[in-house]
Amino acid sequence: MNVNAMIIDAKDNVAVAIEPIAAGDTVAYLCQGKEITLTAAEDITIYHKLAARDIAKGEPIVKYGEHIGVATADIPKGAHVHVHNVVSPQEDRRAKE
Repeated sequence: MNVNAMIIDAKDNVAVAIEPIAAGDTVAYLCQGKEITLTAAEDITIYHKLAARDIAKGEPIVKYGEHIGVATADIPKGAHVHVHNVVSPQEDRRAKE
C-alpha cells in the first residue's frame, strides 16, 4: 500500500494529503491499524484535507478529533475540504447571531 494521506483520530471525517493527489488517484491511509482506501474526487494539494466519507451540509468537520469547522455544502467522499466548503466555528457562531 502506498500511503499518501493520514488521519489522526478515528472520529475524523477528513484525511490530510501527505503528498499531492490527482483526481481519480487512490487515496490510502491507516486508521486504527486498518488500511482505508478511497478515490480522490478532485486534485488535492499536499497538506490539504479531503473528505474521508460523505459529509452533509451543516455537519461538523472533524480533524485530529476536534471540530474545526462546519460544512457549507454537501461534500462527497474524496472531495477537497477547504475554505470553499467549510466555515470556521467562529464564523459559524457569528452567522447565527
